[in-house]
Amino acid sequence: MVTSPKLTKTEGLPFSDPTLYRSTIGALQYLTLTRPDIAFSVNKLTQFLAYPTDLHWLTCKRVLRYLKGTSTLALQFTPSSHLRLVGFSDTDYASCPDDRRSTGGHCVFFGDNLLLWSSKKQPVVSRSSAESEYHSLANITTELIWIQSFCKEIGLTIPTILIKYGVITQVQLPCLQIRSFTLAPNT
Repeated sequence: MVTSPKLTKTEGLPFSDPTLYRSTIGALQYLTLTRPDIAFSVNKLTQFLAYPTDLHWLTCKRVLRYLKGTSTLALQFTPSSHLRLVGFSDTDYASCPDDRRSTGGHCVFFGDNLLLWSSKKQPVVSRSSAESEYHSLANITTELIWIQSFCKEIGLTIPTILIKYGVITQVQLPCLQIRSFTLAPNT
């Protein structure tokens, strides 16, 4: 999805068939379980379910055309020689023009395989980009702790856990203890 111009609640004319819009977005939400590449776009379109406009419908049709053109893409799981959890996190500070909340996203790889992903609007308005990055880091850390405890319950030890966020910054968490880190600027 093209990130500019940004979709808003007020732009465009009311869509003539809101039920069609809602059912299409519901189907797309279900599809994000196997197609993480559309998670951000679908998340954005779900914010307009109450009062969709013709611009929202055009964007929805664009996502459908993208899916038609990339129908051969799929998640692939391959054997991996190393047991390592790597989490990637990033935030788009104050990205929503309607309420100024940030959108955060993260994904977790187990070895070389994508294990989980998420993209959602943060529940609070952040005062700075650093604060919104901290919210995303808290979310990814929570996910990694849960995965580590699950693996421990089934008798699997994970020696390395990494969190990568922003552009190039990295934190290594041998025991999930963050000692110190700095945030990379969003560019």
